[in-house]
Amino acid sequence: MQYKIDIEQVAVSSREQFEIEKTPMGIIFTDHMFICEYKDGEWVNPAIRPLGPVMMHPSAMALHYGQAIFEGLKATLNHKGEPVLFRAADNASRLNVSAERMAMPAFPEDLFMQALNTLISIESDWIPKSKGSSLYVRPFMFADEGFTGMRAAKSYKFMIFCTPAGPFFSRRIKLFAETKYIRAAHGGTGEAKAAGNYAAAIRPTELAKANGYDQVLWLDAQNFEQIMEVGTMNIFFKINREFITPSLDGCVLAGITRDSVIQLLRHQGYKVTERPVSIHEIITAMENGKLEEGFGTGTAVGIARIEEIGYLDRIIRFPAGNPVADQVNQALDEIKAQLIPDPFGWMTEVPENQFVSA
Repeated sequence: MQYKIDIEQVAVSSREQFEIEKTPMGIIFTDHMFICEYKDGEWVNPAIRPLGPVMMHPSAMALHYGQAIFEGLKATLNHKGEPVLFRAADNASRLNVSAERMAMPAFPEDLFMQALNTLISIESDWIPKSKGSSLYVRPFMFADEGFTGMRAAKSYKFMIFCTPAGPFFSRRIKLFAETKYIRAAHGGTGEAKAAGNYAAAIRPTELAKANGYDQVLWLDAQNFEQIMEVGTMNIFFKINREFITPSLDGCVLAGITRDSVIQLLRHQGYKVTERPVSIHEIITAMENGKLEEGFGTGTAVGIARIEEIGYLDRIIRFPAGNPVADQVNQALDEIKAQLIPDPFGWMTEVPENQFVSA
């Protein structure tokens, strides 16, 4: 289905004011945003507007009761300089998984894709050309009904904005295995990409950074032994020639990059197992010389190679080389640039000016 999107573009782009190559994510933003409203049980008024503030009542329910979810994906340029998207339809589907858990209305996935393609088509000059850089795209939904009371809201906004993003981690990272705070518990919101999950992670992450670490490695909520995920990543270990990643048990976010890496590794002939994995298993593997590699995966970070994990009074050190992580990262980059075949059908080209405007 094609939707009528009302489009109002800026008279003069601010693109030339900024050096977007290798700029850290979230510092500068593109000219436009997409916005759509949920009223009386349906999504209405899809529009692209110049980027700007959003008016809200001070009792907007997202501010008080936390009904807010988001996604993250990247627009890049292929080897011909054309804008492309990586597994965007999977982001649309996952947004609605989060919406269901947070008692929010599903957003039409065909409208999600049309809005995304339209916005990226308009903002294509903002996509960095340098290797490892991209245009990070943030779709999100929040309850904007002005009401004070504990129930699901009746009105929402769905929006998309974009920010140029340079490479996230160019070096190996250090993780701190948290044994006081938790990210998620069974029956909670761990498998949803809910804003509150990240809010609760800020203090332990800041504490970890103050002690020389880059991110938190989350453990299970009961015994602090089973590995869940990292602050902004899923995690993989290579032990005795086998790749292991924690299974999706309701506490772990179903990362799209995670799934891509699993498919790619299996396609290349590696054994990949999704199962519970404990921090003690990783320590034993290190002591026995069988811990070969470790890396995190996520939209923002891509593939982040792990140098060490701090756990209580122990330091778990990983071998200096990360040959498979580098190989996977290169393969993903080449698929996104459409330099090599895409056997998985992950890439979609952004149509140029192929949108319906009111």
